[in-house]
Amino acid sequence: MEIEEREPVPAGSGRAVPAGPRSEEPVGERSPEASAARSPEPSGARRSPLGRRALIGAVAGCAVLGGVLVLLPSLDGRGAARPAPGPVARAVSAVGAGVPAALPDLTALIHDREARVRARPRDDVSWAVLGVAYTERARRTAAAASWPKAEKALRRSLELRPEDNAAALEGLASLAGARGDFRAARQWGESAEKLAPKRWTTYPALIDAYSGLGDHKAVDRALGRLLALRSGPAAQAVAARVYRDRGRREDAAAAISDAAAGAAGAPEQAAFLTQAGDLAWERGDRQESLDHYRAAVRTDAHAYDALAGQGRALAALGRTSEALRAYRAALSGRPVPRYALELGELYDTLGRGTEARTQYALVRDLARRDGAAGVDDEPVLGLFEADHGDPRAAVREVRAEWQRQPGIAVADALGWALHRAGNDQEALGFAVRATDKEHGGDVRSALYAYHRGQIERDLGLSGPARRHLAEALRINPYFSPLLAPAAREALTALGEPPAGGPPEDSGEAADEERAAPPATPGAPAAH
Repeated sequence: MEIEEREPVPAGSGRAVPAGPRSEEPVGERSPEASAARSPEPSGARRSPLGRRALIGAVAGCAVLGGVLVLLPSLDGRGAARPAPGPVARAVSAVGAGVPAALPDLTALIHDREARVRARPRDDVSWAVLGVAYTERARRTAAAASWPKAEKALRRSLELRPEDNAAALEGLASLAGARGDFRAARQWGESAEKLAPKRWTTYPALIDAYSGLGDHKAVDRALGRLLALRSGPAAQAVAARVYRDRGRREDAAAAISDAAAGAAGAPEQAAFLTQAGDLAWERGDRQESLDHYRAAVRTDAHAYDALAGQGRALAALGRTSEALRAYRAALSGRPVPRYALELGELYDTLGRGTEARTQYALVRDLARRDGAAGVDDEPVLGLFEADHGDPRAAVREVRAEWQRQPGIAVADALGWALHRAGNDQEALGFAVRATDKEHGGDVRSALYAYHRGQIERDLGLSGPARRHLAEALRINPYFSPLLAPAAREALTALGEPPAGGPPEDSGEAADEERAAPPATPGAPAAH
């Protein structure tokens, strides 16, 4: 349902409306249709729309509790009446605890606020609530039309109340993060923090922004502030994500277990169970991950990430018919490029090339749709292009992304694209950055280790290659239906290390130092 927009504040009016880093014109001046018309097409355009694997989706995109609906606890805090018992009240209650609302209740909340802003078009609080709810719906269901609606509503709130409007600033931070624009998310989030440093709802969005930019010291500072202000399930789930990125798997598992134990409603419990399933999958525990994913779907039928997780785990267990059904169900409820790519690669392993190509075409269509809505998927898109399209185009696109936001996922994607394009020497520098603790590459990623091992193998660095390929398979022997077998084949081809030779990692520290990429102008320093 479209909401009639009031005229935006004109430039130079003197009102303190921060300029959005991504959009240079007031949102009310451009319709979603106009945005789509101006968006680049995949061939020869600035952004190449494609998609990628499960781990990248977890790292690069916004996480389940990345600060979207956690904003609403304080949005109605300036004297607004409490909603009557029912779906709207349940939605407000859920988000008051910083956790997801049930999708039917979220829809009811959207309808309620749409009606309210029609009746009171200068109600900045309701505009902010509406914008945050649109963002959550877009993230949960991939409803592309909700992204521009969210931006319009949040900017309308900020125009109506340009000062002392932390709710709208937080909403814009979470919207930018959900779209993958981490620089914008940082700018909006830091503005909200400066205005109201004790609002705990600011920090999940900031943590996601800093993670996407590779600023790991800032992540730690923001997490410390969050935990000092909040100790409930939502904060524990955010902490679990940070611990996972630091390679602290046991701490991550404990934190998400505590969050699940404290869950009060079905959607939040499903979100925590999905996060627990992701942790189990990343360490190669197929059955445990499947158990968590199934429990999540039993708890909330709209847990589409858990459905895709079931597909991943079932495929690794050899139960391919069930895996295909799970992926199709996930795509039906939340059509995103990552699910289509995983399903396409599964078809590839089954020798069903026609169906695989159909899914790869769907990846492109979905990514083009997302690009028109302002969603930035460059790390995932670059990896897809490198493996299934034009590696040189992937290098161009991901290198530009590295200049904008040099996070760990982008470093891995750029390294792999360079390798596939034949530039292994430069590729190794980025692969080192993605896996080197000194640069924040602490996450235990089978995919990152595999990429680095294959690059080293092609450079003739047999010892390091053997070590990283073996590490990938130790972390998760099933990390990809296409790449895990390739890792085993590469190890076999490398053979055993020479008897009586030097240690496998002899001289590797010096190789890493030489391979490290140069500092990026404007990017956070590597720590």
